Amino acid sequence: MHQAALLTRESPPRTGKPDYDPTAESRTLVLIVDDDAAVRSSIEELMLSVGIDAIGFGSTRELLETEIPDRPGCLILDVRMPGSSGLDLQQHLAATGNSKPIVFLTGYGDIPMTVQAMKAGAIDFLTKPVRDQSLLDAVTAGIERDLAHRASAGMIKQQEDRYATLTPRERQVFRRVALGRLNKQIAFDLGISEVTVKLHRSSVMRKMEMQTVGELIRAWDMLPPELQQEPT
Repeated sequence: MHQAALLTRESPPRTGKPDYDPTAESRTLVLIVDDDAAVRSSIEELMLSVGIDAIGFGSTRELLETEIPDRPGCLILDVRMPGSSGLDLQQHLAATGNSKPIVFLTGYGDIPMTVQAMKAGAIDFLTKPVRDQSLLDAVTAGIERDLAHRASAGMIKQQEDRYATLTPRERQVFRRVALGRLNKQIAFDLGISEVTVKLHRSSVMRKMEMQTVGELIRAWDMLPPELQQEPT
């Protein structure tokens, strides 16, 4: 185990942990992975002092074997640990589609590690001992990124759910409207009347809950590529 490296305190944190409500899904949650128990405890205290819930883990394996609540937040990872490192965990999460923002801490940081971590999307790479404010700034940036990602993912899911209510013909019309085809061109493409196209187009607007063609095009752009294929 590496030498203990505690946080650099400008002033002592507020004492006393806030009440923890496991059902409060909107509360932020920071996950700390560091094999140094003193570092984990110090960071947990700092997070709790500013109203952020925190859970500490002694290894990446311990984190991966724990059922973690799906809440906004970020990860604080030590780079060098026995077994799987913080960089290994970053690669694992990326491979499994987990985009949780990461702040790296290390007592042995070097330029290649920093470049690797930042290229892979890390929020920051901080060297121990780290100032409270520097860590809080990085965590805040990570939480903001996660919130933005969640909002975007929520909007995409909403459009997917609405798209699922369309009939195959409505999807064909939707696709062509989004690609800039005129009603008469869509009618020719699909071998139907222009009046029928207008009816389908109106139904698409209603089901997708859009008021303008511009909104409809933006909704189309949010759909994943597999849904944008020509429906059969």
